Amino acid sequence: MKSSREKEKENDRCISSHMQTLHRRLLHALNLGTRHFDEKTNRWNWQCANIEVQKNVLRSIGAFLDSLSGDARAARHAIVKESVADSILGALLWILQCKSEALLSMASNVAVKLVSSIPNSLLQLHMLDLVYCLSSLLSSHQVEVATPCAIALNLVISNLSATSEKAVMEALNETETSIRIVRNIKFFAEDAKKIEYFKEMTLLLSAILWRWPPSRFSVGNDVILMKGLANIHTRTESSIKIALLKLYTSLALCDSVARKLIEDGEGFPQMVVQAMGKSNPHAVQIEGFRLAQCLLRSQENCLEVVGLCGEALVDAIICGMKETGLSSKKIGNNHGSLSVEACQLALITRWAGDHHINFWKQGIDRILLNLLIENIQDQLSEPVLSLEKQISMAKEGLKANYHLGLRSYLWDILGWLTIHCGENLNPYTHGSKLCINLLITCACLSFVDTLEKWCRICQKDIDDHFQSEPVSRAVLMMIHSPCNTISSYARFLLLDALEVKGLSCLKSLIHTLDYTSSLESYGSFDKLQLVINLIGLTCLSSLPEYQSCIIESKGIKAIVLLVKRCLSNDIHVERRNFTPHLHTTFQERSCCCMDKEDWEGSNVLLFYSLLGLSEILRQCDLLQDNSQQYSREVTNIRAQLVSKLHEICSGNSFSPGVRWYVLYILTYFGFYGFPNELAKRIGKSLNKEEYSDMRLVVANGVSVSVHGVILAVRCPSLLPPQLLPSMKNSEKVTDKFVRETMREVQLSSHVDYEALVLLLEYVYLGCLHAGEETVKKLKILAKRCKLQHLLQMLYRQRPKWGTPFPSFNLTPSLGSAGSCFSDAILEAKSNKLVGWTCNICSDTVPHMHVHKVILQSGCDYLQGLFRSGMRESHSQVIKVDISWEALIKLVQWFYSDELPNPPSGCLWDNMDDEEKLFNLQPYVELCWLAEFWILENIQEACWDVIMSCLDSSSQLPIKIIKMAYNHSLWKLVDVAANLMAPSYRQLQNSGELEEFDDALVHLIYSASIQLNQEGKNCFR
Repeated sequence: MKSSREKEKENDRCISSHMQTLHRRLLHALNLGTRHFDEKTNRWNWQCANIEVQKNVLRSIGAFLDSLSGDARAARHAIVKESVADSILGALLWILQCKSEALLSMASNVAVKLVSSIPNSLLQLHMLDLVYCLSSLLSSHQVEVATPCAIALNLVISNLSATSEKAVMEALNETETSIRIVRNIKFFAEDAKKIEYFKEMTLLLSAILWRWPPSRFSVGNDVILMKGLANIHTRTESSIKIALLKLYTSLALCDSVARKLIEDGEGFPQMVVQAMGKSNPHAVQIEGFRLAQCLLRSQENCLEVVGLCGEALVDAIICGMKETGLSSKKIGNNHGSLSVEACQLALITRWAGDHHINFWKQGIDRILLNLLIENIQDQLSEPVLSLEKQISMAKEGLKANYHLGLRSYLWDILGWLTIHCGENLNPYTHGSKLCINLLITCACLSFVDTLEKWCRICQKDIDDHFQSEPVSRAVLMMIHSPCNTISSYARFLLLDALEVKGLSCLKSLIHTLDYTSSLESYGSFDKLQLVINLIGLTCLSSLPEYQSCIIESKGIKAIVLLVKRCLSNDIHVERRNFTPHLHTTFQERSCCCMDKEDWEGSNVLLFYSLLGLSEILRQCDLLQDNSQQYSREVTNIRAQLVSKLHEICSGNSFSPGVRWYVLYILTYFGFYGFPNELAKRIGKSLNKEEYSDMRLVVANGVSVSVHGVILAVRCPSLLPPQLLPSMKNSEKVTDKFVRETMREVQLSSHVDYEALVLLLEYVYLGCLHAGEETVKKLKILAKRCKLQHLLQMLYRQRPKWGTPFPSFNLTPSLGSAGSCFSDAILEAKSNKLVGWTCNICSDTVPHMHVHKVILQSGCDYLQGLFRSGMRESHSQVIKVDISWEALIKLVQWFYSDELPNPPSGCLWDNMDDEEKLFNLQPYVELCWLAEFWILENIQEACWDVIMSCLDSSSQLPIKIIKMAYNHSLWKLVDVAANLMAPSYRQLQNSGELEEFDDALVHLIYSASIQLNQEGKNCFR
């Protein structure tokens, strides 16, 4: 241990004699001023009104800071710490606050030196004072003052710690710094000095918006600013391009702004793609890639940009992935690397779309192989290589750990490219067969090596465990690729690689899976091991050679246990927990990204378990081996799991991928289709005479009563041609058929009655239960009726990765598809809708043409009304005492079982109180109507919406409480009164309560008394 004396000597050696001289001169200059004690801050502050003294002090500070430049050890010396805290900052703040035009330029430049030379930790005491000073000078008419102030502030913000960030950003918000900067940028004139000014202001605004989400929406929607920025796109200076790209990236963290930038036309996306081009310096390209990553965080945005400039976008990504550097053999996790940024952007392959074929055309297979194996192109002189040669090349190449930091990206990209190969897209057509085969070989060899390592159950052996999941997942995707060539070759190679240790590895996987799945708690390592073992078991279950071993080793039992534990929320594993390459600062900084959940869902363990179980059932069904033991296992699954699986597919809380594989598994137990709550309601009307307007008659004269509106949406092939919505003369259709109470439709003599009944079960209920023999008949009828999703289930086709889950949505019947079957009209209360005209009947009173069979299925009140025999039951028009906006939402729920949500995120936060009230009022009206009509689901959904929005504005409860009081919604009145309670006295004094009823004022007063009483009790 060093003594304090030795430490002092070592510190003295950090300070040169020149630096010590400058420090003494600085102290001498500071002594020419005076000190006074500020009681507010409880600190001694330097002050001096003499301009010459101030000038001398600034020179001395500047010279001293220059001597510290580039010397980190000297900057932390004791005399520096004392000088900064006690003297330098105080003097600089005084001079800046004096705002002497003769010294401001000099002082602001000294401020830049200060924040660039001294660590933020030493500036902490006066940090907010410095921020207030610098931000106030941004509006200076002197470019020489405003520019360095912007630079200094940017340096302060860029070096902020997590603990001090909030206070500094609130100070900048309080001084309306972003508004000042926007004003400066909008009205600058282009000359040499102002371009530098524009650059620094833009960089500062970017830094602020990156850390302060509330300002993004307003800045991004400033039309004049955005037009001004668009005019700068043509500038060629790299520094200007970088500043612009950084600003757009910060703005695009708000998803609403990102959508607006993309929707403004081709110009903006093309500018981004051009910035990524190889003609630009690397710094510009990197910022271009980062902006693109930020813009394309959602599938909707990605497909929009791909539609505008997909080919150019893919070309830029491919070129970026090639730029690995001349001397860079191993790329670490360095986000400054162009190839890393390009690989991150290439993850847009996770969404299916036209960009996939562009990737194959641009030679993505060669690029991926070049990044996996060094100098691989030199070894591919022969067009055809033997399997032994390919395996040898792959093994040697992988051992070299070439570009190891990119491996996780490469496996993910490869997996997405193979899983999204459409039936009409064969990558071998566009890519090199040899390169693609080598990629598959590399993936399979790495995967087998991973399995063997994880079978040892020894954490210290897994030195690259974070790369285990991406390569395992890639092989799983190859095996399930829609491209039969890729799928079969991957299985062939995997079988070959497992030839020696396959069975022992499989038994070890199942044993480890069984043991790990029974643990009470899980660390990150245990979760990753579960995932790897589960993927391994799923991949091996696709190989017929291992089916017997899987069944005999109780592999199905282990997976069923995992599914049950996942459904009980005992185990929840998110992929991001062990894939650091997917973590980006964009996710952390985004303010209102409405990106949908991944297709696989947040709990990948549940998804992989269902995928594995489905694969085992599929292979056993194909092979029909071990039938007795297989039957026992299936019986066990039916007893333990089938009821739980039905619960999954009936609700909306699980991801599309999970629900697809649940339904796929259920086909092996005779259940086909897509059940949901709306279908359960509609299904009660099947073959009921009530409200039916059509009878389907088969050859032997047996008939089934149906509803034209249901068939029009769910199975139009069963309708007579003259009733199809495509018919031009819809008015004649309505006149001819609506008057008829029942229409008979004679079906072809080939239609089997039993198959028809089952088909109608699917049409009405969304699902059906049938034996194998009946399914054969049903396949024929479903094919003729063009019910593709049902056919997929009947033929037990694997779910295609990324396919949206089919919805039971009857809203198309509100348009031309169901207009001729309408037997009721819902009319809203008087509403000022200028120019509104019904596109079905041309009436100008706001109303909707609806169908009694759908309304009564979701509302007992309406069902009773229609059956009552009263005058209202025979009237075609039902007047509903709610606004047009509320009526639209009500009907949407009846026809889709979903209540539209109000705007959210930044869109909601930036609305004024009147706009918020306008958006919230329909939910209050529906809350009232739901009590009257006994619509519990709507009432609960509306209540959730109101509660989530009510405290977003101090004025909103005041406006909502009146509405709730008038509708006798006492629960809502109580909530609003409690929100108003803290400001009761202020509201009373301002006169805002004068227009309230006395009873309502008393409620608010009582709430404030109760709040005060609770506050007193807290201090007892």
